[in-house]
Amino acid sequence: MELTRLIVKGGVISPGELREIVNMGLEQGLDSISFGSRQDIIFPKGFAAIEKEKSGKNHFVYPDEESGNNIVTSYVSTDIFSNTPWLTGNKFLYILEQFKEQPQLKVNITDPKQQLVPLFTGHINFIASEHEDYWFMYIRLPKWSEMELYPVLIYSWNIAEVYYAIEKIVEEEPHSADMIFQLVSDTLDSNNRTIDQPLNIPFYPFPYYEGMNKLGIDQYWLGLYWRNNLYDLDFLKEMCDLCFDCKIGKICITPWKSFIVKGIPKDRKLDWEKFLGKKGINVRHSLLELNWHLPVAAEWALNLKTFLVRTLDQYDISTYGLTFGLSEYNRDGHYFTSIVVEKNQMPKELESIKIRDTYNVLYAKNFDPNTKEYIVLTQDIDKQELPLILIELSKKYFEELGNSIPEISATSIKKEIKEQDIHQCTSCLTLYNSQYGDFTQGIEKGVLFVDLPEDYQCSLCESPKNSFIDYLEKV
Repeated sequence: MELTRLIVKGGVISPGELREIVNMGLEQGLDSISFGSRQDIIFPKGFAAIEKEKSGKNHFVYPDEESGNNIVTSYVSTDIFSNTPWLTGNKFLYILEQFKEQPQLKVNITDPKQQLVPLFTGHINFIASEHEDYWFMYIRLPKWSEMELYPVLIYSWNIAEVYYAIEKIVEEEPHSADMIFQLVSDTLDSNNRTIDQPLNIPFYPFPYYEGMNKLGIDQYWLGLYWRNNLYDLDFLKEMCDLCFDCKIGKICITPWKSFIVKGIPKDRKLDWEKFLGKKGINVRHSLLELNWHLPVAAEWALNLKTFLVRTLDQYDISTYGLTFGLSEYNRDGHYFTSIVVEKNQMPKELESIKIRDTYNVLYAKNFDPNTKEYIVLTQDIDKQELPLILIELSKKYFEELGNSIPEISATSIKKEIKEQDIHQCTSCLTLYNSQYGDFTQGIEKGVLFVDLPEDYQCSLCESPKNSFIDYLEKV
């Protein structure tokens, strides 16, 4: 890659930090910067390396360097989209603060109840559970073909140390999440919790994230998107000054090559609207434009998106709730859009001949990228055929909307639950589910409650085994 990346931990940056970065770009004669898929900042080709004394705390990754990955978080979604009640913006910031060293693996820390930030695009993915301050961890190390669930929930304040423990054992080439659990447990005394219910990821339509929007009673949030992903440095510099003036402490980068400013005071809304108008900033793009994910600095992708959006608009096609991604062919990639258009690689022996590019179209199972399962719809097709295929997929999405989960009667639900083995601690209400076991105490999956040792204790409050009752009798 010939572009320079600036790591922005968690996609959260202060106006002061952004203004400092803008000044670095202006000093080199640049007029714009871009945003990357992992909530980082991308400098154009030819950006000269900054001396360490001048770069300060900023972590640059220069072309052909492999010096760390960014941490992706859904901090940007807190307060403005659906969220898990206990997961606040401050909690994200506290967790990020624990990461003192730059991670070598891709880390995602996300809320499953929001749709703006992808859950599973990291090597290590922490996803909030319903239990306050406890997280699921899904692992897919670079050489793994499948993603696996870590057998226990991770405590918020152990997230960073668990990650660093995993980073240290990667060289041992662990082949499963259970093996990683054993190795981590040997070196770390963490406050784990048993998994007593599966991760629930509700399906929400993709949100509209642009423009001035209400935030609570007396504040607003502003989403800004530029279709070419080239953000003017002079504009950003003035915007940072306005943030200072309004006492706004954070700016959030999204994975969609855009950013969000939260906490604009109600009495300053007009100042922001005047500023945007004076700069000629359009904040009324249609959702048809906002729901696309493109690689940075890829002219072919921007041209293809323009062609497809224009055609879909001419046919007056609704894509509400859908997301689209354009990508070079990469079967090992981590896609996070409902529909993916892959550009095929040209065979080297044909590179000198002018042959039209061909494309593959994939879509996520149930059009939900969180299923992590993609279906190849068609392969090796011409650009001119793409609009009709996307139109048909859009129709299919709306036809199936709401039908992806089959209807189940209350009787069948009870029957299914009755076949499970679940007991509940009467002291703290923790569940023991034999489907998951209790890895915090070395109990394997599938061990029935009746077969637990008599000295078994609740993994949370250490109440004895006889304090548990049959949870299913309540159903």
